[in-house]
Amino acid sequence: MPSAATAIAHPNIALVKYWGDVDPELHLPASSSLSMNLAELTTRTTVTFEASQQADQFSLNDEHMDGEPLQRVTRLLDRVRHMAGTATFARVESSNTFPTGVGIASSASGFAALSLAATRAVGLSLDEKDLSRLARTGSGSACRSVPGGFVEWQAGHNDCDSYARSFAPPAHWDLVDCIAIIAQQHKAIGSSLGHALATTSPLQPGRVAGAASRLEICRKAILDHDYGLLAEVVEYDSNLMHAVMLTSTPPLLYWQPATVAIMQAVREWRNGGMPACFTIDAGPNVHVLCPSGHAEAVAGHLQQLPGVQQVLTCHPGGPVSLV
Repeated sequence: MPSAATAIAHPNIALVKYWGDVDPELHLPASSSLSMNLAELTTRTTVTFEASQQADQFSLNDEHMDGEPLQRVTRLLDRVRHMAGTATFARVESSNTFPTGVGIASSASGFAALSLAATRAVGLSLDEKDLSRLARTGSGSACRSVPGGFVEWQAGHNDCDSYARSFAPPAHWDLVDCIAIIAQQHKAIGSSLGHALATTSPLQPGRVAGAASRLEICRKAILDHDYGLLAEVVEYDSNLMHAVMLTSTPPLLYWQPATVAIMQAVREWRNGGMPACFTIDAGPNVHVLCPSGHAEAVAGHLQQLPGVQQVLTCHPGGPVSLV
């Protein structure tokens, strides 16, 4: 009889960014990072281990996947098979409720859901720490989608101590992420390659050296509900990461003209008294953070800007869970 399990997970938005690995295979990061899960966006993944399978199969949004996407899934499944002492292949069926591969952390929610579904399907019950460690090996930021709410990923020094944990639950602060979608096509250069290029930038050592201080400031801002402090550190950290991208060899430029226009508009709105700040992951789309009471106004302003196709509004989300 086949053995199956289904899990759902949320992507996360990094407030203090992860960029660059010291161990690319295990995705051990160059510095710690901090994020918020996004409740309204979900990945749903079903893993079925079946003796009749001749090889792993992977479908995403009802599309058969092969090549590198399948290989990444198989590498994580191999780790699960090793832990469970089985050689059985699996069928993985996954779907996202949001655009994939455009800088909204689809790999984070994808590998978090895959990790929980796969381990449960073979009869394993990992605690949150070990599940976070496993998800990290599929995609670094996936470890942050395992716990709920506001999450810190401690860089650690090895596979055992590099994992994520929640430092505040979703209900701690109703911070809203208004995501301005300006492009939905899959980005040409994925994050995995970008991480590998980070060390070619002369700015990366300075970015890494100051990461712990920025993380401490950001954590304090969240715990104290200090929006002004949050806006300052989040925008600065985002700009630092993209400065590293722009000065890598070859350089990476994910921004589009509409990306820059949104950044400028958000700063103008904040100078005019509206609490809004931006952060941008490895893609052109812009995450605009604000207190919940201003979310409708911020989303409305974003929707009026040229190039914005739609605005996704997200509140703090919970941990990965079984369906």
